Amino acid sequence: MKVTFKYGIKTYSGTVDEMTFGSYRDGSICIGRKYVKPRLSEQNNVMASKMKNLSIIYSAVSSDYKEELKQYAILNAVNVPKHSIPPNAYAIWIRMMFLFAEMSEGHIELESVTYSDLQTLGLDILSISAAVENGYLDDVIGADELTANM
Repeated sequence: MKVTFKYGIKTYSGTVDEMTFGSYRDGSICIGRKYVKPRLSEQNNVMASKMKNLSIIYSAVSSDYKEELKQYAILNAVNVPKHSIPPNAYAIWIRMMFLFAEMSEGHIELESVTYSDLQTLGLDILSISAAVENGYLDDVIGADELTANM
């Protein structure tokens, strides 16, 4: 249903009580619906196991690599539209890992890959500059100087 607010509020996005609101058409329309809790599926379990494993691997990554990944995230922010929030270092790393697994199909399974596997099989993403060079990350000015190993 279309929603109208008081006190000059045009739209709202989010969930309050048992209603979910969405803002559309650049903030000119607000639509509300009853909140429905999504049901868990097998895909949720698969994604959860991938993300838990990647979180463990990220905690083992060198601090120099993480610092350079943060620098890359700042450099990459110019590629993001003004109305969007640029991804942080962890989000960029996750996206790179999914792309790496997709492009090396059959070799890397994100549910079971380990940090030592990445150090031996992941030469294409061992550093930020290598990942940019091999097409796993967007090319930005200064990325070739980010050479710390994972």
